[in-house]
Amino acid sequence: MKTEINKKLGKRIRFLRLQRNLSQEKLAEAIDIATTSLSYIETGRGFMTLSTLEKLAQTLNVELYEIFKFTSLQTNEEIYNDILNKLKIIKNSDEKLKIVYDFIKNIF
Repeated sequence: MKTEINKKLGKRIRFLRLQRNLSQEKLAEAIDIATTSLSYIETGRGFMTLSTLEKLAQTLNVELYEIFKFTSLQTNEEIYNDILNKLKIIKNSDEKLKIVYDFIKNIF
């Protein structure tokens, strides 16, 4: 059963795997699971044990908590809309708006 957390976790694992130029076969072999099991995990259709999760973190060379950092999975459009929404929230806060403005001014 695909749950939202399973889908996000699977996407994150796939993202980290691809960042390291690992095939599903190589990663599955390294963490001692079947390639089909890893495929199910990456598509949010499979579950994994804590032991497998720990092996994933070690093999991908990340801290365990980093596997659950889902924000980097957003599309540019989602990021842009999120920024706009946050700007609407701080619109009436002179202090926060100036901080954001200074930041943006300094990166361009």
